Amino acid sequence: MKYTFALTLLAGSALATSQFFGLNYNPKRPDGSCPNVYQVQDDLKVLRPYTSRLRIYSVRDCNQGEPVLRAMENTDWKVELGLWVNKDDAVYESDKQELLRLAKYFDFKKQVSAVVVGSEAVYRQEQTAEQLAAKVREVKAELARIGLASIPVTSSETWPSYHQPLIDAVDFVNMHGFPFWEGIDIGQASNKMFQHIYDLRKAANGKKVVVGETGWPSAGNNYGAAVTSLQNAQHYLQQFVCRASQENIDYYYFNSFDQSWASTNNASNVEGNWGIIKSDYVTPKFAEPIYTCSGA
Repeated sequence: MKYTFALTLLAGSALATSQFFGLNYNPKRPDGSCPNVYQVQDDLKVLRPYTSRLRIYSVRDCNQGEPVLRAMENTDWKVELGLWVNKDDAVYESDKQELLRLAKYFDFKKQVSAVVVGSEAVYRQEQTAEQLAAKVREVKAELARIGLASIPVTSSETWPSYHQPLIDAVDFVNMHGFPFWEGIDIGQASNKMFQHIYDLRKAANGKKVVVGETGWPSAGNNYGAAVTSLQNAQHYLQQFVCRASQENIDYYYFNSFDQSWASTNNASNVEGNWGIIKSDYVTPKFAEPIYTCSGA
């Protein structure tokens, strides 16, 4: 099945650049060190041809919320600000307080598209859906208290971990789905991902379902029938992005950069190989056009 999607030309760019609704982003440097605002500005220059929307996972980790917001000031960039949640609620409290501090100094209504409370905390069995839902409601109340009730608040979970108490609490459902981690062959991967989207929509009671993470690694160990390669990474990207655009599904693709600092202690050694930009944070991984969505 083929889909029609008009590729956007970046004004002033010599070449057409493939566009994404949004990208996941961690501003830590290739060696894992914390970023400054000038380094984030450099990253934004690299990523701007591809998108004007980013998602970060924690405002407190490396104090990254401030340099990201500072680098985006007086631009058209939008960011989803993440609050990290694990089994230690002090981590969440620290992120929450940093969010409220940042709200005093930055124009959240202009710069912040959403606040994301937690990323896969239920999947990791570090929080129950009820505990995470309570945190979502708490953040919503705190934002309303300071006049920011218009900013949506959600939480990110894998599709099977997005239980009803959490669905009921969020403003929109922010789901993660990785057919690679299901061991799905690349030929069936995109269809499998969209089936997860449709299934979650049935449970969402009319709330919008956004894909907070999906992607395919270009290198590392295979996982079942899922094979890592540059070709497969580009194939999945094309199939997913074209269909999501055709079906008006918002998404944040995983990931902006290959992350050489990322942990490799997992069942399939792929964690540093999900980006659309190589680990020097400059060089595109794929030749343009990354994807081509043509009509049948």
